[in-house]
Amino acid sequence: MDSSAMLFDKLKAAEPFFLLAGPNVIESEEHVLRMARQIKAITSKHGIQLVFKSSFDKANRTSSKSFRGPGLTEGLKILEKVKVAYDIPIVTDVHEAMQCDAVGRVADIIQIPAFLCRQLSAIDCSCSQLLDTDLLVAAAKTGKIINIKKGQFCAPSVMVNSAEKVRLAGNQNVMVCERGTMFGYNDLIVDPRNFEWMREANCPIVADVTHSLQQPAGRKLEGGGVASGGLRELIPCIARTAVAVGVDGIFMEVHDDPLNAPVDGPTQWPLRHLEELLKELVAIARVTKGKQQFAIDLTPFRN
Repeated sequence: MDSSAMLFDKLKAAEPFFLLAGPNVIESEEHVLRMARQIKAITSKHGIQLVFKSSFDKANRTSSKSFRGPGLTEGLKILEKVKVAYDIPIVTDVHEAMQCDAVGRVADIIQIPAFLCRQLSAIDCSCSQLLDTDLLVAAAKTGKIINIKKGQFCAPSVMVNSAEKVRLAGNQNVMVCERGTMFGYNDLIVDPRNFEWMREANCPIVADVTHSLQQPAGRKLEGGGVASGGLRELIPCIARTAVAVGVDGIFMEVHDDPLNAPVDGPTQWPLRHLEELLKELVAIARVTKGKQQFAIDLTPFRN
């Protein structure tokens, strides 16, 4: 069994859940190494399987003036140092098919961002479908685990087809991630029913409990441009709900100084509160039967 299949099996069997966590974007080598060390110390203490997350390039920004990160080459070098230094698997985003081979040589999980759905929505349906398929197939062919985030405009049922595209490309190591649905202007909602309906994709279900509280293009930047706002105070609410419903994994962006984070500060969870929240989520997971289908008996009831 290859290393990707072994990690995939480990994540599927993780109890009470696995965690994909880290700062939104690589700010510096020193910052990412420090964050990885501290997050691993917390998750190891509580027996939680960690996959460290950070992005090398935030190409999917609303404003061209937003911070993007170190780029592909330098970013992957930094992520590889994290992987070796702390012996933890890595998850990071790709934005186009040509990035997949290079990312696959470092990352253990390749993530398909939901934001791509928002960017492609202005293109005609046939074109966006083609681009989506090409990216999924290129990622799948690396053999790495593929985490597909549900687009903000997509129904949960579309994730069945997205996961199947990865499998048809010869890769069985796929999981799908809920990160909210567009609701009016500059707001998202999380529908807990999606966690159940997405199980039809027959793969692990991940809940992104931070991006799902974004308020896209919600605040203006000094000097022009816009940045995402967010509802950080509701992260525990969404995380508690997801764990109670019985998701397999939690995706959570974490920062030691979120007020000064260059990207998505309003939806990054403070590192100082990570252990407190994880302890509560573990306690919820130990008592919930969310992963078990309820056997509903509709025969007449006679007391």
